[in-house]
Amino acid sequence: MTTPSGTPGNQSSEVAPAEVALAMDWGGTWARAAVIDRDGRVLWQDRMANPPGATQDALVAGAGDLLLRAKDQAGGRPIAGVGVALAGSIDAATSMLLSSPNLPALDGVVLPALWAPRLGAPVWVGNDANLAALGEYYFGAGRAAPPHRMAARTLAYVTFSTGVGGGIVDRGAMFTGAAGAAGEIGHMTIDARPDAPACGCGNSGCLESLTSGTAIGRAAQARLGDATPGSPLQQAYESEATVTGEAVFAAAARGDVVALEVVEAAVGCMIVGLSNVLNIFNPDVVVIGGGVTQGLVSLGLVEHIEAGMRRRAMSSGHRAFRLAPASLGENEGMVGAASLVWAQIGQS
Repeated sequence: MTTPSGTPGNQSSEVAPAEVALAMDWGGTWARAAVIDRDGRVLWQDRMANPPGATQDALVAGAGDLLLRAKDQAGGRPIAGVGVALAGSIDAATSMLLSSPNLPALDGVVLPALWAPRLGAPVWVGNDANLAALGEYYFGAGRAAPPHRMAARTLAYVTFSTGVGGGIVDRGAMFTGAAGAAGEIGHMTIDARPDAPACGCGNSGCLESLTSGTAIGRAAQARLGDATPGSPLQQAYESEATVTGEAVFAAAARGDVVALEVVEAAVGCMIVGLSNVLNIFNPDVVVIGGGVTQGLVSLGLVEHIEAGMRRRAMSSGHRAFRLAPASLGENEGMVGAASLVWAQIGQS
């Protein structure tokens, strides 16, 4: 006689351990690694600082050692693959990191060729914003939730942080473009005036140059002369000798008039940029993340932004969306990198 599983009834059987993904989120300051299961749960994680001035070989060797530690921590579970999230442009055909704004020493590196033999598993790499979008699609704000929230079909992710980046996921697949460089939402032109703020990409008037944390801080600092003496914004500047985006949101929360005006201007540009995303990609879920989004949430501005997007949407089909803050927190990059593994092996 056999059990429903087909195992002889008088014999004991062992269930094979579930496979896991190794994931890395490699930024300018830290390389973070994790062991993540197919439900997006982080089973183990650690991080290491990037040594200042390190060569490409030293960086690759150190981060590879961290992934080997992650493999050891998998506890003998099968490794389905390794996913790596990197800031920068990645060639879709060769997996070469073409340019990294935060770790220029890695320009030209092809991590799958270097790490797959060492780790004994396939390695896939992706742009960090694209992978954050993938993670939110499968395990974050894009998931269905009772009683009425449907799972995303097309998800657009935009991060408003030090810079502005983005990614698009359609029916579970990332839209990466012909050369793997799609999704640079932060570099659409919002302000075409000759004196529009300069952007780090070399253009001017980009969404990033108007709505990033850096841009918001810079705009507020330029208006310190308009601030009331002793105001929260003035106090922030006197304390740090600079004004950060975080300080602007903190001052706005305390009613600082100039800070509120700076935030209002940035939000207006966000509405225009996010509406462009609506009209181009027709997502049913738009997710916003990053430190600036935390400030928007604290001021209760997310619903205001969503309403502005609906006013600018060109049709009822474009208005059929929901706007949500990112939900994966600091693990977003690693969960996104693991999502790349599951997507590649067809087990998402």
